[in-house]
Amino acid sequence: MVSVVNRPKGNQDYYYLYHDSKKGTRKQREEYLGKAVPEDIEDRKKNFALGIEREEWIPDLEKIHKNYKKEQKNTPLSIQEKNLKNFSVKFTYNTQRIEGSTLTLKDTTLLLEDGLTPANRPSRDIKETEIHQKIFLEIMTQKVDLSLDVVKKWHKKLFEQTKPDIAGLLRDYDVGIGQSKFKPPPHNAVNLLVNGFFKWYATSKKKLNPVELAALVHLKFVTIHPFGDGNGRTTRLMMNYVLNKFDYPLLDIDYGDRRSYYNALEKSQTKDNDLQFLQWFMKRYFKTHKKYV
Repeated sequence: MVSVVNRPKGNQDYYYLYHDSKKGTRKQREEYLGKAVPEDIEDRKKNFALGIEREEWIPDLEKIHKNYKKEQKNTPLSIQEKNLKNFSVKFTYNTQRIEGSTLTLKDTTLLLEDGLTPANRPSRDIKETEIHQKIFLEIMTQKVDLSLDVVKKWHKKLFEQTKPDIAGLLRDYDVGIGQSKFKPPPHNAVNLLVNGFFKWYATSKKKLNPVELAALVHLKFVTIHPFGDGNGRTTRLMMNYVLNKFDYPLLDIDYGDRRSYYNALEKSQTKDNDLQFLQWFMKRYFKTHKKYV
């Protein structure tokens, strides 16, 4: 918890940001603010808190990166491809189920591994499941960087057979998110926000650890909500594309974690504070890949 403390000396006030962490070894942090609380104090508090978290995250993220690359180097290509395909089945199941698909994990596995179409399931759910896995496996081999054109192509492929009226098109109408306190930006702000996002990405990919970058790509793009539907699926593809591009292991957000996932997104979106979602994301990333630490 970050707080502002005043340490008066004589007739003069001196203000500091203060943080007391109870994780492991008790650590205290502080940063001098000045003789008055600055106007941008909320931004200063956010950056201060994020800096403290990065001190915890970065060493372990670098271990994960190093040990994962070593493992991949020693794993035959055919086994790597098999592992990726296995991941694609579960990832497709979870990302589709989060968005309302009726297919179970067994349905998804039989469909994608054995070509057996589940009975009594909506044809749209079946088609979108097949397409999602295909696109995921395709983009894992792509070398291009993220851009608006690239993401629009992914979205178009995802939905051109099931929702052709929105496939690959930025929305020019307002949308809402069911059961969420967050309201996406108005349609007339979408183009400006999307362009700003890719400018942010071009700068941030040179400065941020790739795992933090992947988490923020997901958070920031889904917050813009640029498409009429499929924003969650698209941004989770973007997230794993970034992780793969920088040689970090992928992350599957489990359907069973959807409530805490939604809550973390909503907190960051409504409070305009990236740290809420980053903390959720890092906790799950470390739990998933603890064998590399």
